[in-house]
Amino acid sequence: MALNISRKFAALFRVSIVTRTLRISIRLLPVLIMMDLGYLIGIWPDWDLYAEGPIQRSSFIRSYEFERHHHSDWPRLRWNPVPIETVPRGMIRALIVAEDAHFYSHQGVDIDALKKAMEYNLSEKRLVYGASTISQQTVKNVFLNPSRNPLRKWHELVLTIGMERNLSKKRILEHYINVAEFDRGIYGVDAAARYYWGIPASQLSDRQAIELAATLPAPVDHNPKTRTKSFNKRVKKIRRYF
Repeated sequence: MALNISRKFAALFRVSIVTRTLRISIRLLPVLIMMDLGYLIGIWPDWDLYAEGPIQRSSFIRSYEFERHHHSDWPRLRWNPVPIETVPRGMIRALIVAEDAHFYSHQGVDIDALKKAMEYNLSEKRLVYGASTISQQTVKNVFLNPSRNPLRKWHELVLTIGMERNLSKKRILEHYINVAEFDRGIYGVDAAARYYWGIPASQLSDRQAIELAATLPAPVDHNPKTRTKSFNKRVKKIRRYF
């Protein structure tokens, strides 16, 4: 009898704790929403600054420069932004094929690709694909940081919608090709072309463009120098569309 009473009391205590926690969470929710809105207002870009003119130094580049002070083995930053008009069409095509086949038809988020990625991840019972578009990756690189903050995806989505409404597709691509990472400390296609082959981006062949595009999922580990099995497999996959 005493044991049953003890169990009932413990169950009631657990329910009480859960109820109290829910009440506190509900009360705090408006405060948290207001705080997050304040954060978004604080980081909201001056879109005119990004719609034209020089390519701005990205958040990831600034983060790399800061972190390099704590990693003496990291190479110096290589970054040389160039106009999109000087980049071969093959390079643009390779990036779109590799990263976002529906770039020109979506408004920042590819719903179909997202559904397929979720279905695949559920079938594999692990996170394999994220289905981030070029627009989302550009926002992440330019405005956010490498941290795994759970709110980052939400901030990325809001900023992506803002960017799509204020920048042309061509301008979004221009930012992307100049801030994407192609190895540790190597940012943008021009710096990558000079690092791997000693040529400017304007001289990239289709083969070289495909290899650069193939590095993007994990550029530090899989690139034209490491030539891992995963890298070579991705090169073959992209080449099928050329």
